[in-house]
Amino acid sequence: MSAFPLLETIGDPSDLRRLERRQLPALADQLRRFILESVASTGGHLSSNLGTVELTIALHYVFNTPEDRLVWDVGHQTYGHKILTGRRHGMATLRQKGGMAGFPRRDESPYDTFGTAHSSTSISAAVGMAVAAQARGDSRRAVAIIGDGALTGGMAFEALNNVKQSGANVIVVLNDNDMSISENVGALENYLARLMSGRFYAATKKTADRILSVAPPVKALARRFEEHAKGMITPSTLFEEFGLNYTGPVDGHNLDALIETLTNVKRLSGPQFLHVATRKGQGYAHAEQDPITYHGPGKFDPGKGIVPAAAPAKPRPTYTQVFGEWLCDMAKLDQRLVGITPAMREGSGLVRFSKEYPERYFDVGIAEQHAVTFAAGIACEGLRPVVAIYSTFLQRAYDQLIHDVAIQNLPVLFAIDRGGLVGADGPTHHGAFDLSYLRCVPNMLVMAPSDENECRQMLFTGFSHEGPSAVRYPRGAGPGVEVLAQMRALEVGKAEVRREGRRVAILAFGSMLKPALDAGQELGATVVNMRFVKPLDEALVSQLAASHELLVTVEENVVAGGAGAAVMECLAMRGIAAPVLGLGLPDQFVEHGDHGLLLADCGLDAAGILRAVRARLTETDGKQRPHIAA
Repeated sequence: MSAFPLLETIGDPSDLRRLERRQLPALADQLRRFILESVASTGGHLSSNLGTVELTIALHYVFNTPEDRLVWDVGHQTYGHKILTGRRHGMATLRQKGGMAGFPRRDESPYDTFGTAHSSTSISAAVGMAVAAQARGDSRRAVAIIGDGALTGGMAFEALNNVKQSGANVIVVLNDNDMSISENVGALENYLARLMSGRFYAATKKTADRILSVAPPVKALARRFEEHAKGMITPSTLFEEFGLNYTGPVDGHNLDALIETLTNVKRLSGPQFLHVATRKGQGYAHAEQDPITYHGPGKFDPGKGIVPAAAPAKPRPTYTQVFGEWLCDMAKLDQRLVGITPAMREGSGLVRFSKEYPERYFDVGIAEQHAVTFAAGIACEGLRPVVAIYSTFLQRAYDQLIHDVAIQNLPVLFAIDRGGLVGADGPTHHGAFDLSYLRCVPNMLVMAPSDENECRQMLFTGFSHEGPSAVRYPRGAGPGVEVLAQMRALEVGKAEVRREGRRVAILAFGSMLKPALDAGQELGATVVNMRFVKPLDEALVSQLAASHELLVTVEENVVAGGAGAAVMECLAMRGIAAPVLGLGLPDQFVEHGDHGLLLADCGLDAAGILRAVRARLTETDGKQRPHIAA
């Protein structure tokens, strides 16, 4: 007998809408267990998905999806949505190469109406969809489902500011679970916490509506009184000031309440705001007690929960851990250091720093633009801010990096995590563009470490630099090089020849040094650890071009405008005609999957480098070779 008899009858939301209301709690129970078992076997996002089971069912039950548009913010709470929209079997391949994506994808299903993975975009997209529907004369509804963490992003407020002006029939559902990935911070979080604690207002309003409904004239008069009295019982209704009709808060795990409320809100015209209270990890005790640990776990036994693996005798630290240790060591040495993160304390390695130096630790919420300009302001006053941020998240603050930091030549250090391919999270999270978008900015010092110790020394170098600097490092562990406690500043713009050879010189940037050395051994080639993307070691590049038949650049970044392009520009500016083979990420968005498999697909493992170099040498053999200096 199936463990999920009711769930298996749901091929798409039309099947769900044929169920009787009394069957939905059983469906919610089966959906929650299915999500738990699936994520336990594949890894993925768990706490957020367990918390939105009832909300997902209610949305698809009330709205005519996909004709009505659901836009899920961030999207790491959409496993239930995927399962109910015909992708239940795809959960076995979740986030694996060639399998189902962990976030909404327009090319994966018509029910995924907008691709998401970064936060705070849903309201803008839903308003756009609603305006388009209005222009076409369509009656469909557009619904944005946004978490309280994502609501801290400035873009969400830009969209809210535009909702009333747009005149769109948009519904904003606030999934308030008191969490982003880390605990939420800031004034908005305090506002929502006070609102949620004001149950007296919700209970009072419900009773008053029931009593006054029998006397319409009195109710109309009371409505005006309510507008004034509301502020005395709860905080001022922020969302109504934006022109949205506020409803809530509603228990997000009570299907009857959700369905009744969504049905009523659906009938209303104009911008609507529904406040839903949920709990991250709902229904699974381990995740309820520790939603941060269970946010994105790997494989685990649901019965036992996540059991820490036995540590090897000498564990290899991740680059994130190297950064976290350096930050604390540097803070001890220099009182000017300030650590900043946009809501990624755990992911960026700031947990220890936040505990040891709480007065110098700032989590600004999901507000990357603010984080960068906030750092610039700190730097203006003589302190030394370190912004710990993922590569793809820094993209969201590019104008601030240029306008507020680089133009003013302020000493802000960007510790850029997740540079290169990141595996299962896919194209929205691959750090594929940072070398390209950083090296074109004047005043920037850009470094890419090849191992753990070099990462530590580069962080010290950047911190000591009188201007903006960036250290870009990959996700996961390095090659296992011992990290030295002593810190020394590297000579800026100086590369390091790691292997002497002939014919071919491989110029490796950052994480590509190890496969370049392996390929270089087979080829008998010179291999260089370039270290600096900007400024480039132009003297060494010129020397190698004169003494080798072929220069090969290798980077875990797009070829277009990347470090290899910097090498070619250097040679062109010096009037040096030398063949260069640029290897890196292709001019396409790389899909999700195992990191090693993705690198191999892109030709960035040792075997791929060997193939590419040998193919180029085969093409040039037999042709007139350029003069090689003695």
